[in-house]
Formats: sequence, structure tokens, C-alpha cells
Amino acid sequence: MKIFYSEEHRNHYPPYEVFDGGKRVEYFENPDRMDRILSALGKTDWAELIEPTDFGLDPILAVHDKDYLNFLASCWTEWLASDPEIAATPERHAFLPATFALRRKTNRPTSSLHGRGGYYMMDLSACIVAGTYKAALASANCALSAASSSFIFQNSSFALCRPPGHHAGKDYAGGYCFINNASVAANWLSSKGKVALLDIDYHGGNGTQDIFYERADVLTISIHGDPDYEYPHYTGFVDETGAGAGLGFHRNFPLPKDTGDEGYLTALDEALEMIREFAPNHLVLSTGMDTFDGDPLGKFHVTREGFAEIGKRIAGLKLPTAIIMEGGYANEELGTNVVTLLENFK
Repeated sequence: MKIFYSEEHRNHYPPYEVFDGGKRVEYFENPDRMDRILSALGKTDWAELIEPTDFGLDPILAVHDKDYLNFLASCWTEWLASDPEIAATPERHAFLPATFALRRKTNRPTSSLHGRGGYYMMDLSACIVAGTYKAALASANCALSAASSSFIFQNSSFALCRPPGHHAGKDYAGGYCFINNASVAANWLSSKGKVALLDIDYHGGNGTQDIFYERADVLTISIHGDPDYEYPHYTGFVDETGAGAGLGFHRNFPLPKDTGDEGYLTALDEALEMIREFAPNHLVLSTGMDTFDGDPLGKFHVTREGFAEIGKRIAGLKLPTAIIMEGGYANEELGTNVVTLLENFK
């Protein structure tokens, strides 16, 4: 199996993030996650590590707002230029706004940097540092490379993306995500036939939902913790099923706390039946492993045996599949969990 990976992600490593209640903690979405996965892949005889191709900005701009990308590209240098104290010790800092825009039809980004930050960022985990933008571009290129490979060879490939992407919307960052890698890949594939995008990350794929909500050529499905108790809180409910041309082409499966293998697989089977009825040419799989029992950012109890069965059932669709890495923060088990799922697609 071709594994698309870039070392560029190491330059995105914020010194902290801010949890609910204002608690500053070490950044959970860190390079160690990739090292654990790389180590596990290195013990297999089927993983072929490949540098991604640079697809340029056009496939990303087909999904994301140009002014938003410009903000990501210039934010850090503009911030350093505005504050000599921060510029003197940049390694101790991360750009975060203190005020967030309440989106209304009359809202627009302001000219101030922090005003734009509050407009283009949805939370305090999408921290921007010097290497964030280039890492996000490389991550998107990993996803595009996997999509291209799966299209050309009509098989499955894996994009080992960092930072992840499914919380990033058309014009906002959030939840460790800056560019929506899976959506960029799915949109690129959509010019070649119908696409289904299945999100199995623990947290609802709000950005993906936002991007495709009014489209009928990409079926989007997310299985996740119920937003009544879980991030991202304001979207991911069962009655959100698309709008306009996309009505009926989005589906959320919000599951209760403590969902284990049986409950998860029941929802998955229903999702897979929807995909079969849609009859896509390609599948994009947003693969979060934070459904794992004991993940510090999740409340599900999916086991390693559960991941094996999840992989087996999705691979049973027999579709060319671009598998895109999203979350998963139980680092010690992360690599083995990823390999357990991927083995079904090789």
C-alpha cells in the first residue's frame, strides 16, 4: 500500500493549546502521533512510504476561501512584525485570538490581525506558529496524492496527514485543522465520478459537512460523539441532512457516550448501506482513531478488534479508497490501531 507522508508536519508544533475553562495544556496533536504510526508501519511488509506531489493551490482553492488561505499564509509573520516581544521569543508563543465572530449575514473580517483571527478561527486548539501554513499545505498534498493514486490504480492508499483537516470549513480553522484534507481530496475526485466521504473520527466532521452540504455529487456521512455533549457542539445533529441540491446527501450518526464495538458497528452498517445505494466511484475515508477505548479526547470504547472489523466492513465496499488520517491521541496504541485498520485495504 502506498503511504503518502511529508516531514513538513514537524514544523507545526505549537507550545500549548487552551482547553475549556482556560486551562493551558501541551498540544495533543503533536509530531509523536506520526512517529508512532510510522514505527508501526515500518514493521509491516506492505507499507511503501512516498513523498506527496505538489498539486499547487488550485485544488485547495476549489474548496477553501482565498482570503482565508491568505490569512493562514501571512498570520504568523504579520503577528511577529506587530510585537517585538513576541518576535524575540517566537518559540514560546502561538497565535490565538481572544474574540470570536458571531457569524451573521453582515459579518466580515476586520482589518486588524486579531479581528481576522477571530473571524477565521473557531476555537483555541487551531494554534498558528511559524510552520503551520506549510505543514497544512503538505498535509493537503498528501491527501491529494492518495486520491490520485487510488484513482490511477483503482486501489486503496493512505495519506498520513498532519495537521488533520475535517474540522476546517470553507473559511475557518478549528480542532487542530486548517485545510480540510479529505474534502480537498473528495472534491478533486468528484470531477472523475461520484464520491462518498465517510468520517469515522470520534468528533463530528463539521468542516466537511459545511463544504458539501448543498452538493449532491459527494455523499458525506459522519459517525461521531453526539454534539449534545461533545465537540464541536453546534453541528453534527441527526436532523442535518443537507440543503438545496444536497438535501438527503448528508447524514450524521451522533452516538451516545460509552459507545462500544457493537453500537459503533451497528451505525457503521447503516452508513455502508447508504454508500452502496449511492453507488459512488470512489470513497474517501476520514480516519480518526480517537474512538479507541481510553483515548484522552474521546468517550467511546472501540477496541482493537473493533478497528479490525471496522476496516473489514469498509473494505468490503470494494471501492478505490483514499484513507485520510484525522485524529487519535492515545499515542502508545495509535500506530498499532492504524495498522490494524489499514491491513484490510492492502
